Formats: sequence, C-alpha cells, structure tokens
Amino acid sequence: MSQTQSSANASATVAFIDLAGFSAIADVYGDAAAIDVLEIFESMVREALSDYQPPIKWIGDEAMLSFPEPEIAIQALGTLLQACRKEPRLPLTRTGLNHGPVIRRAGDLFGSTVNIAARIAALASPGQLLATQPIAEAAAARGILIRDLGTVALRSVAGEVPLYEIELAPSADPAWIDPVCKMHAPYSSYRRAAPEGPWFCSPRCEEAYRKSPQTYPFR
Repeated sequence: MSQTQSSANASATVAFIDLAGFSAIADVYGDAAAIDVLEIFESMVREALSDYQPPIKWIGDEAMLSFPEPEIAIQALGTLLQACRKEPRLPLTRTGLNHGPVIRRAGDLFGSTVNIAARIAALASPGQLLATQPIAEAAAARGILIRDLGTVALRSVAGEVPLYEIELAPSADPAWIDPVCKMHAPYSSYRRAAPEGPWFCSPRCEEAYRKSPQTYPFR
C-alpha cells in the first residue's frame, strides 16, 4: 500500500499519439498495408524516443508516452511530429498532452491526468496537437506558436478544461488532407490551382469516398 501511495505522488507529462487514418487504410487497402504503415510509425517513435523513455504502451496504432516534464515532452515530440510530417507514407498524426499527478503501477500510468490526455487526443483533428495549460506555457516559453481554444467539456471529466493547440510541426491545410486515409499532400506538385471538393492521394481513396461520403467527413 505504501508503494502505491508514494507512486501516486509522482507527476508526469502524458502524451497519446495515433495515426488519424489508420482504420481507413485497413478498410481500403487491406490489413497488410495497414501493418506496413504501423511498422513505419512504430520505428519512427522508437527512433525519436531513443534518448528518452520508451512508450508506456501501444493500443493499436496509438502510443502512450510519458515524460518527466512538459519541456522534455515538447522537445521529443517536436522531433517526432516533424519527422512524421515529412514521411509521405504516413497519414497525419493526432496528439494530446497533459501534465499532472499520476499513479505508477507495473510499468503503466493511471489517474485523471492520463484520462484527460486520452480524451484530448480523441478531440484532435488530423495533424493537430492539443494540450492543457502547463504544456502550452512551456511551449510559449520556447517561442512555439500556440492558440488558445478556450475551455472544453471532456467525457467523464468534472468541469471544463482549458485547451490549447501547439504547432510543433507545420499546420496541415484541410484542403489537402485526404478525407479517407488522412494523408496530406506532401509536395506542392500534388496541389491544384483551385481545389474543388476533397483531394485524394489515390483512386482507391476517391472510390471509397464516392461510395460512402458520410463515412469520411470532409473538412
């Protein structure tokens, strides 16, 4: 019991990061293609965290990460998210961060800090990083662009939480995000002078969208 109590006094910056279009990649291109994408992502996460703590765990295509403090999280994720954005084989990532007290048990983390980080990640749009105030303050101190999104209500969380968008990688232009697989047009040659409707990375994604546009909201 005393060991659990002492673990509860620890604090950490908790991050959840996943691939926004992973499920659609499996549906449209097949499980083998999805696993190939996941292996690329896992390799990039391992490389970016080589000087830090490895992921706490993987939940499908989502990695749960932990850092001692917001400044270290920003440094590590800045490297990872920029690398992911430059990798044309990956869809856009979604990331949520929170800092606060955690309970450490059997190599895992528990508590409201973890729950809030997970809820925030679920709110993030493709290519977006959302975070709470301690993370935003650390980012602002480093001259990183942040945007105050106001307070939001999170499922199973009492009260509203101030939320911020932090630009650790170039922001994604919604006009050039494939609504199916969430790939982002990586080079200017992919772009059209006057886009009409969604951009698609391939005919297969376009076909999937035409068959079921309600499944893949375009925004």
